[in-house]
Amino acid sequence: MNKRRSILPAARPDWAFFLDVDGTLIEFADSPGAVHVDDALLGLVARLHRTCGGALALISGRCLTDLEQRLGSVRIPLAGQHGLERRDAGGRRHAHATPAAQKRELRQRLDSLVAQHPGLLLEDKGLTLALHYRQAPQLAAWLHRLLGRLIEQTEGLQLQKGKRVLEIKPAGFDKGSAIAEFMAEAPFHGRIPVFIGDDVTDEDGFARVNLLGGHSIKVGAGMTAARYRLADVPSVRDWLAGAIVEQGDIA
Repeated sequence: MNKRRSILPAARPDWAFFLDVDGTLIEFADSPGAVHVDDALLGLVARLHRTCGGALALISGRCLTDLEQRLGSVRIPLAGQHGLERRDAGGRRHAHATPAAQKRELRQRLDSLVAQHPGLLLEDKGLTLALHYRQAPQLAAWLHRLLGRLIEQTEGLQLQKGKRVLEIKPAGFDKGSAIAEFMAEAPFHGRIPVFIGDDVTDEDGFARVNLLGGHSIKVGAGMTAARYRLADVPSVRDWLAGAIVEQGDIA
């Protein structure tokens, strides 16, 4: 779907906000560890969390420990590794089972692959494996075919495609399932959900929010199921800041 309404609706304090991180709240970097989470963003997220009564969660491909380290003292609900793990509004952690033996075997094969091709980066997030090729984009088509064949031979795993990254993860879980789990809990339950994301990994979240009658927002160009669009990371921050101003939360 590529049809979108041109004007975002005015934000309301009784909505439930779900926000992707990389490419949505922060700019991409050459490697996952090189991204910068600035104080202005931390303050923005903390104020929005208060404005909506705690009904705000970050929905990321990053693991929970990575998100927690980058957020510092900002304590909000989180979903990591595309919905495989969550920290709910009460601070409780949830994780879905993963086929560990298959993951170990694939890790060994991908380690060998990375050693042969400079520019590739393998990130082991605990429950998933992410092969980044941002610094070797010429390998994209070959890597897609190669990892596609590997996944076809491995039961219980699926290939998640993203922006210059291929992620191997357990099947059946995604950002949409993470949103659904949050929406079944307080303080999210009964609210209109909003999800903002920039990547193909966010399309499951857009689809889920659309089914729930919420507001799906795509960042940047490209075909999408989202109903609205924002141009870039600064536009996302400006829109969120505007929502807080409307609630009188910024001095």
